[in-house]
Amino acid sequence: MLEPVLNAKNVFYVSLEGDLSKVATELGLGLLPDEMEKVKTYFKNEGRKPTDVELQAIDQAWSEHCCYKSSKPVLEETVFGLESSKKVIAREDAGIMEFDDKHYYAVGLESHNHPSALDPYGGSATGIGGILRDVVCMGAQPIALVDPLFFGNLDTPRDNLAEGVKHPRYLMGGVVAGIRDYGNRVGIPTVAGQVAFHPKYTGNPLVNVGCIGIVEKELMIHSKAGSVGDIYILAGGRTGRDGIHGVTFASRDLDAGSEDDIGAVQLGDPITKEPLMHLCLELNEMKLLTGMKDLGGGGLSCVVGELALDAGFGAKVDLEKVHLKVENMPPWEIWVSESQERMMFTVTPKNVDKVLEICKAWDVEAVSIGEVVAEKRNIVNFNGTEILNLDLEFTTGGPVYKRPYNLPDYDIGDPVKLPPYPVNIEKQIIDIISQPEVASKDWVIRQYDHEVRGKTALKPIQGPIGKEVPGDSSVIKPVDNSWKGLALTSDINPYLMEANPYHGTMSAVEEVCRNLASVGARIDSLADCLCFGNPRRPEIMGQFKASCEALRDAAVAVDVPYVSGNVSLYNETQEGAIPPTPVLMGIGLVNDIRKCVTSDMKSEGSIWLVGQTKEEMGASLYYRTLGIDCPKVPATNFNAFLPRMEQLIQAIENGEVVACHDISNGGLALSIIEMCMSGIGAEISFDSKLRSDIELFSESNGRWIVQVAPGHEDNFSKRFDFSKKIGEVNDKIIFNDNDEEIAKFDIEYIREKWTNPIWERLA
Repeated sequence: MLEPVLNAKNVFYVSLEGDLSKVATELGLGLLPDEMEKVKTYFKNEGRKPTDVELQAIDQAWSEHCCYKSSKPVLEETVFGLESSKKVIAREDAGIMEFDDKHYYAVGLESHNHPSALDPYGGSATGIGGILRDVVCMGAQPIALVDPLFFGNLDTPRDNLAEGVKHPRYLMGGVVAGIRDYGNRVGIPTVAGQVAFHPKYTGNPLVNVGCIGIVEKELMIHSKAGSVGDIYILAGGRTGRDGIHGVTFASRDLDAGSEDDIGAVQLGDPITKEPLMHLCLELNEMKLLTGMKDLGGGGLSCVVGELALDAGFGAKVDLEKVHLKVENMPPWEIWVSESQERMMFTVTPKNVDKVLEICKAWDVEAVSIGEVVAEKRNIVNFNGTEILNLDLEFTTGGPVYKRPYNLPDYDIGDPVKLPPYPVNIEKQIIDIISQPEVASKDWVIRQYDHEVRGKTALKPIQGPIGKEVPGDSSVIKPVDNSWKGLALTSDINPYLMEANPYHGTMSAVEEVCRNLASVGARIDSLADCLCFGNPRRPEIMGQFKASCEALRDAAVAVDVPYVSGNVSLYNETQEGAIPPTPVLMGIGLVNDIRKCVTSDMKSEGSIWLVGQTKEEMGASLYYRTLGIDCPKVPATNFNAFLPRMEQLIQAIENGEVVACHDISNGGLALSIIEMCMSGIGAEISFDSKLRSDIELFSESNGRWIVQVAPGHEDNFSKRFDFSKKIGEVNDKIIFNDNDEEIAKFDIEYIREKWTNPIWERLA
């Protein structure tokens, strides 16, 4: 099957005349049988045998991770090409949107799920490293990181874990440490995210990482070469055996044998990354680069061809010039390695020496390895022998599959019979707020430096020192001489997605909008990381299609573009698939950060409910703690919501609001309690026809708790189709139903119940 190539050590011609599945197995390829047949036909037309380097390159390019072969048809029918009044400047390694007259902001969102299941520290750290490079290679200075994380139940008995599955506590501890150490060491603040729990993430955690950057308009650079004759310069870390087959590993289910794939996990090095980022930005500012792209999935095998083909050209590379971590690496390993901290520049010949000189000044290794050629082919030589010669349109085109799908039910069902009213409503409230799902996440947040660079105007925890409360969004001041800001948030509810993928996705988009509006920001763009199970199963493709249709419908309703994104499939173990999880990151614009409000309760101001509470208890935390399955999940009504949201933002801008917090998981009860963790309590009264436990725990969309500044109640109330005063500040937390006190708490007692759950399990 293998025949040595003359004058090329460790390179082989591969016969495709026999059992193709045996060839794939022997070489560790992830190509499917029909794909192997296409490869065979291609080389038959070329009139020659492929080398092992060529087969490995095609394997990378045709992986689910790189070519979106299962998701592309659905995405083209739904979210691709959506029109919006908000113009997307570019969608490349990162998305680009306008910030002001002189600046763009860059957005990237990626996943690092499979690597983090094997090596939680390394997987999450290199996820941060990769998303930073995506933003830098647009010429943007990274200014903030976002980390939506999803784990199994922290109380899972160890005896219940399948073979090879690591405990959620171990995974969460390692993931948070990896994000902490990498982000803190490169000096970029981690300012937003979420931590969610669901039993179906036990063997397959989700680690999503986002980054925001800022760039002067004239300094934005594209991820493509300039012209024929440009020289490729590889800069940064050396190439090693870490990250071999990373994209193909990420394109299949996890199983008990996945531990053998530990070599697919890359090794991050933030100490190398920090000067590399400065180098990239300096070279770009000096106009010495014609193109720039990071080495991520597929390594050299992807970046070389993509830089060339996106400009309409091809590439020729001398592979022996690549700096290596270890000696005697076979050429195919060098070509597909995903070793971290590497960037590829294209440079005109006259600027090569200058670029290499500046690299040396920054103590960053760099070497010229090839050039851009006119023919649209990738040509790779190794010590003078040609070992790869592939048509770029063939390799980057990749197969596309219209997978069969079984759509889930889109309809919202009827409510079930109400459960008996709680015998002790105070105990029920404590049970709710003590769930790790909604308990304080300060164990995570306090490990991240969210203030480095001095640009964080609103932090992820807000309020008096020692009495901070969770914020709905963080706000960054990216430009020194401007008060304009960027607000960041992230959200998805896996239980709601599991119950109804369409309406769960609609609710997620609405909650992102609510979170941004809570601080006074208007949504400007969305990024999505679509994490689902095995696409070859029709029920999984049905979930994916339903969610994508909701993403389309919500974006059209809100008039917002998806500027960046990623699809992560095969998130399954032998125990089954994860819940459908379209992770969303929302970016909002703030006209004047000095007018932003925080979520901590203030000493003065009446308390109002904006939006209507309904008996929509499906997938609610309250019903789940009672073991009740209810199909009536919260619905979205953007026609009513959008005017309400705009009026709230205007009220904040006009100084009518002193505190604001959206209502979501855990209902109104949790929102009030979180606001009161500032040390100032509230007395809340209900007088509606709904039962008080429904008032407390309903998770209906379109609602905020707003503390209105004294003297502004009349102006505030006239703004909304539905708003009512529900309380005043107090030294306790009190809930009344029709003038009867039903629950009363000391603030310090309830703070302990809300703060301790994560610390007790992980500290």
